[in-house]
Amino acid sequence: MKHPLLFQWSVSTLFGWGVYGLNLLRHWQKVAGTPAYCGGQVYLESLAGMDPLSLLALAPPLVESDRMRLMRAADPGAGTWFDGVVLHALGNRFSGGPHPSAGGLTGRGTCGAIFFEDTNLPNAVDICNDYALIIAGSTWCEEVLRANGVTNVGTAIQGVDPALFHPAPRSDALEGRFAIFSGGKLEHRKGQDIVLLAFRAFAQRHPEAVLVVAWNSPWPQCAVTVNGNPDISPVTFGSDGTVQLKEWAWANGLGVEQFIDVGAIPNHLMARVLREMDVAVFPNRCEGGTNLVAMECMACGIPTIVSDNTGHKDLVATGAPYALTRQGPVVSAGMGTEGWGESDVDEVVEALERVWADREEARRRGAACAQALTRWTWRNQIGCLRDLMEPLCP
Repeated sequence: MKHPLLFQWSVSTLFGWGVYGLNLLRHWQKVAGTPAYCGGQVYLESLAGMDPLSLLALAPPLVESDRMRLMRAADPGAGTWFDGVVLHALGNRFSGGPHPSAGGLTGRGTCGAIFFEDTNLPNAVDICNDYALIIAGSTWCEEVLRANGVTNVGTAIQGVDPALFHPAPRSDALEGRFAIFSGGKLEHRKGQDIVLLAFRAFAQRHPEAVLVVAWNSPWPQCAVTVNGNPDISPVTFGSDGTVQLKEWAWANGLGVEQFIDVGAIPNHLMARVLREMDVAVFPNRCEGGTNLVAMECMACGIPTIVSDNTGHKDLVATGAPYALTRQGPVVSAGMGTEGWGESDVDEVVEALERVWADREEARRRGAACAQALTRWTWRNQIGCLRDLMEPLCP
């Protein structure tokens, strides 16, 4: 490509969009031959603990992004035009920054990257036609858009960093335990209530089991959405507004020694935790993308259980993870839930029992997961993004 890329979202190692932005800065120049700039906030504190060579390589695009933002802020003529490709972040019902026709930034090619769960998409065609191209984060997202009449859409799945997320020896920090991992921000859509119910049943037969969770997020208010499950005690919050995860687990029948909350871990440190796991479980009701955390578990060679719905279908299609196929309908107030799936708690327990009982099969499935993800590196996937956008701005 002859022109640079400006993406309109933040860079961080603590949430999905931020990791996406971080890897655009890392790899766009290499795959496209032009610079990439971050138009959003850079959360420098989230880079703490990153190795010095990675920081050294990341410094130039961070500095250039900052310089570009300062130059544009100081130039009264910069306005809403960028001499290159502009990539907007879009979410449910096309939320995000101002759309191009509403005064949002435009360029030689103006595109939108979209991850959504709400299948109510009013004015989808008109809004999407405001962009040269819409880039969906999963095959399911693209299919829903096309079913709503959108034609200018393609799919570019997220990636994993193979330097971080790959099979490697354990430290045996949890030796003697059967470690089950669950990750993703705490909310109804992610299905942590299902995880708790399934783990409680499984652990009654396997007292060595321990549930290791990474459920923290910058949006703790989302946690209240899990309270709609009548089989689960409600989430409680501390005086500082943070979710009391341990107290929630204990209130739902888990013992003190059966639950470990690892807290908010930067992406560059997460693999060391994942490699201690015996299995990962994601009975998510909906994923607009392919679920970055599940992808990273698979890349580490962890036997991974995923619901066979929405964005997870791209992972299931690899044939590597254990698929939860008993998917019931989901109703969520105020949201379209076409294609969502309610995983069956008993099927989750059955899958956990299968991993526990047949470790050799689990090892083979974990190896298959890792092999499947070798083609979805960030470098490759950003190359796919470039291929979609290059005809707009060669």
